[in-house]
Amino acid sequence: MSRDEDMERTFAALPPARGRGFAETWWGRAWLKALEDTALDGEQVKKGRRRARDGAVGAISVRPGRLTAVVQDPDGTAHRSDVLLQVLSDEEWDRFLEMAVDRAGHIAALLDREMPPHLVEDAASAGVDLLPGIGDLEPECACDAWDHCPHTSALCHQVARLLDQDPFVLFLMRGRGERWLLDELQQRSTARAGRAERDDERDEEGPEPGVTVGVRADEVFAARDLVAPLPAPPPLPEAPGEPPSYDTGTRPAQGVDPAALEALAADAAARAYRMLVDALAAGHENRPLEEPLTVEQDAVRMAASGEFGPAALDRIATATGRGHAGLDVATRAWRWGGAEGLAVLDEAGAEVPAGAEARLAAAWEDDERPALRADRPGCWTVLGTGLQLRSDRLGRWWPYREESGRWAPAGPPSPDPAAALASTSADDA
Repeated sequence: MSRDEDMERTFAALPPARGRGFAETWWGRAWLKALEDTALDGEQVKKGRRRARDGAVGAISVRPGRLTAVVQDPDGTAHRSDVLLQVLSDEEWDRFLEMAVDRAGHIAALLDREMPPHLVEDAASAGVDLLPGIGDLEPECACDAWDHCPHTSALCHQVARLLDQDPFVLFLMRGRGERWLLDELQQRSTARAGRAERDDERDEEGPEPGVTVGVRADEVFAARDLVAPLPAPPPLPEAPGEPPSYDTGTRPAQGVDPAALEALAADAAARAYRMLVDALAAGHENRPLEEPLTVEQDAVRMAASGEFGPAALDRIATATGRGHAGLDVATRAWRWGGAEGLAVLDEAGAEVPAGAEARLAAAWEDDERPALRADRPGCWTVLGTGLQLRSDRLGRWWPYREESGRWAPAGPPSPDPAAALASTSADDA
């Protein structure tokens, strides 16, 4: 097939698509999303989907910038329908080809009738949008609808099926046929290889000063079975590194606390060290990821570390809105149970595990059970005392004591509510 003949392709009418989706590949789904985002009336898109599913779309002609097909209504009336798509300029095609030649994996994927996401992403980075976006699919139909009608919608749905089978259909719509595209890629690849060979001959003694030579990480990963294994990681240091001192003798800017900055740097180093120790431990890859802390949780964690002076603690108390007394209670909750302990303090165990009431009732003999009042989900006050029990989402029980008009954690959690309460009573004794 010549390049000229390659600039128009006609596909026979596709059979009905009952019981299956119209797009199985990610790029086919992206095509349909562009239709759905462009059409102002979603009901017309649904009608078009039904027409396409029933096989109402005839042979489809694909040319640069235009799709054409005859679509039949349920009563047999036929309408010529077209969908227009902007073709790429010569400059855009040149940028796309240079990008594709840089990555052998892109060419291999195209030859396999695949369009990997990173090909589209790399093209976009080069300023070339391959897939259509909102408003890019322009309808023209003999039914005189000014927006996407059931006929152009049906045509787009059938084209999604064509794209699933052959992404070169998209390139043709964008202005270049398969033969042209493959010829250009081959010519540029050959020219690039020749230049590389000549460069190798000139640079046998190494690269020019200032030139960085490397290989993309994803290409190395793809060839992981063909290269030598990575070396073992370096030995773990004995302790976190010492952060630099910010006490330079120069008066700091207003609002800047050098001691707090040093504590932040030391805290970051210590956390990084603990994460490294954990990452190198056996079985780390099988553990679930920890949920990241919120800003407020991290502020309480830092206050609980004991590394910050009064000025920094003042700022944390103000920033969190807890005040000094509230921050003191929050740091105790953190020391007893981390983020979960803080959640019990702030939310009173709102997420109550199933069976909590039954476990609470069975924790004591009938004649020993204290009088408990359910104040809110997950929270029970012991009548006649300043004590409280709170449950968490893990099924543990937290003892609380009333202090100066507020409830504060009085000890670590226990799986047994009676034991948790007894530990508090023992402290009181």
